[in-house]
Amino acid sequence: MIQPTAPDTALPLDMIIFGGMGDLAMRKLLPALYMAYLHGNLPPSTRILSTGRQELAREAYLAHVEEHSRSFIASENFNDKTWDGFLQVLEYVVLDVQAAPDFAALGAASRPGAQRVFYLATAPSLFTLICEKLAGAGLVDTNARVVLEKPLGRDLATAVEINEAVGRHFAESQIYRIDHYLGKETVQNLMVLRFGNSILEPIWRAPNISSVQITVAEEVGVGSRAGFYDSTGAMRDMVQNHLLQLLCIVAMEPPTSLSPDAVRDEKLKVLRSLRRFGLADIARDTVRGQYGHGVSGNQEVAGYLEERNVPPETTTETFVALRAHVDTWRWSKVPFYLRTGKRMARRSSKIVIEFANPPFPLFPSTVGGVANRLVIELQPEEAIKLQIMAKEPGSGMHMQQVALNLDLQSAFQQRRAEAYERLLIDVVRGRLTHFMRRDELEAAWAWADPIIDGWGVLGEKPHAYAAGSWGPPESFALLARDGFSWVE
Repeated sequence: MIQPTAPDTALPLDMIIFGGMGDLAMRKLLPALYMAYLHGNLPPSTRILSTGRQELAREAYLAHVEEHSRSFIASENFNDKTWDGFLQVLEYVVLDVQAAPDFAALGAASRPGAQRVFYLATAPSLFTLICEKLAGAGLVDTNARVVLEKPLGRDLATAVEINEAVGRHFAESQIYRIDHYLGKETVQNLMVLRFGNSILEPIWRAPNISSVQITVAEEVGVGSRAGFYDSTGAMRDMVQNHLLQLLCIVAMEPPTSLSPDAVRDEKLKVLRSLRRFGLADIARDTVRGQYGHGVSGNQEVAGYLEERNVPPETTTETFVALRAHVDTWRWSKVPFYLRTGKRMARRSSKIVIEFANPPFPLFPSTVGGVANRLVIELQPEEAIKLQIMAKEPGSGMHMQQVALNLDLQSAFQQRRAEAYERLLIDVVRGRLTHFMRRDELEAAWAWADPIIDGWGVLGEKPHAYAAGSWGPPESFALLARDGFSWVE
């Protein structure tokens, strides 16, 4: 393994995308790189080399980008002249990851002395082979960086295997394990909300907080990803990475600085403090679901078992809800409720901090009964809402819940970069804070694996829920027995 040097921003940049003809590259990566190019956030000498097995001339590749990528750029951001300039930095290299000569051709296409960023937008099963072939072709040097897409493995054992294989060729400081949720403006703002405001820190703990909810709901079904999704499921696809990362930011202690390792050290402590699940805990505190036929977006949609490329009678979950605990003094006895699912009532990602009610009910009871909540909306809107109680107009002392609402879109007029754009710029500039470290990833798998294995031992089918709903009734019962309810 070559030891990396400090980032050299003066070097020309060669961004090399493996899987460059794929869905992720066309929908997310190339539009994000266009936006970075548009706003001058890429080095002037940048080139983007997309690899694929198809035998295409460069002109045919550019036509493919026009057809499949351009439409994912918002019209207000599109500029014909800039787009033409962006196309000039794109190259296409025919490459079969099994063929060593193709890597020699990639080496010939990449400039000597360039800062090489390898983005592995492929199946994780190819990560090891690609890194070996890159090293064998002499393309991994002290300035190289590699970006690994999720899911990184399908359990702890495969994650360790991939980490060790990649680590034979790249130092940890050269490896960027990407989770696009960590690039969202509101997620990064959560760090400022927590540690930049002294008003919140004294009450950000038990017993002042009674529960925490984290929801990542998707309105779409599995679509064209059915083949991949059925071998993965919601636990591996969403909970083990996205939701646990959000939980870490909510629950972590203040870091000593904003350096990458200081922040990731605190997140690692949270993952290691998560209470492990036994079989009885899994049966009581987890809910698996699978969507059936229903109505979504005013249209009838098929159930999961009716989707193309989904095996009949599969028991893969498209929904997970669970109750977790962080066993530290700060979070003693505070339940963390995590929920994610496909084909739910609407697209919504939010964090809800529910504060304890006043110790003595001085005023008449109110519908809902919750005095204060902090609601952090991640998508589709980005907002922070503090729900407090106020007196209703008129005689008497009846209360009503009102919201102090910070709309981040209107509060800040400057453009807000999308998650992939922000993270790709971080990679180019050598910023590791918003990427997962190896021990962090492995700690997340160590917590998730017993739950997945336990579901297999219990042998229960996922609970059915209608497409366009908020999931199976059992997920509501999970909270109701603790006296809580999901905040929709």
